[in-house]
Amino acid sequence: MQPPGPQQPPLYAPSSGDFTFVSSADAEDLSGSITTPDVKLNLGGEFIKESTATTFLRQRGYGWLLEVEDDDPEDNKPLLEELDIDLKDIYYKIRCVLMPMPSLGFNRQVVRDNPDFWGPLAVVLFFSMISLYGQFKVVSWIITIWIFGSLTIFLLARVLGGEVAYGQVLGVIGYSLLPLIVIAPVLLVVGSFEVVSTLIKLFGVFWAAYSAASLLVGEEFKTKKPLLIYPIFLLYIYFLSLYTGV
Repeated sequence: MQPPGPQQPPLYAPSSGDFTFVSSADAEDLSGSITTPDVKLNLGGEFIKESTATTFLRQRGYGWLLEVEDDDPEDNKPLLEELDIDLKDIYYKIRCVLMPMPSLGFNRQVVRDNPDFWGPLAVVLFFSMISLYGQFKVVSWIITIWIFGSLTIFLLARVLGGEVAYGQVLGVIGYSLLPLIVIAPVLLVVGSFEVVSTLIKLFGVFWAAYSAASLLVGEEFKTKKPLLIYPIFLLYIYFLSLYTGV
């Protein structure tokens, strides 16, 4: 039997970061604490230490509450684009209505085929504003007549066999109020001359009715055109009476 020699060191010595097994007798004397490592976020290339509340939420599985969505490029559109307002398109349609002669070369069908809401609404509101002096209640009434008058023209056009949408009628009727806006300052100047004033009023009504009828009354109506032109003419006479008080 060989005498006990010096004990050999173990082939593998556990480091401070590894688990070691101890006997139950030695475990009674063990005590200590576990330190929580600092958790850092990488935001924009800089490391920011998380707060205690943030760490608590992440440990409990509520980290999704702290997530920040990236900005959507579509949310940064200009206001006019968000509202679908094209000022160049509105300006072109205004020129088409004010200059309805085919010889001028404007593509006037764009007023009917590409209807919008904000342009006609602006025209109706402007017509209402110049009608404000002494009759403020006319504003809401003019807008009401615009909406329901366009609805009447739309229903009549569909009954007569026309292929037109309500939005198209609403836009055309609204834009065609521009001639009445143009003659408004002229009436202020020549208002004392009854004959001249009447002629200008008739000219404005014919101008507005022609602009609207030439866009709404297509070839599909054939011999039924007067049945649609006449109510359009009466509608603009009523618009003018709201302005002049006649």
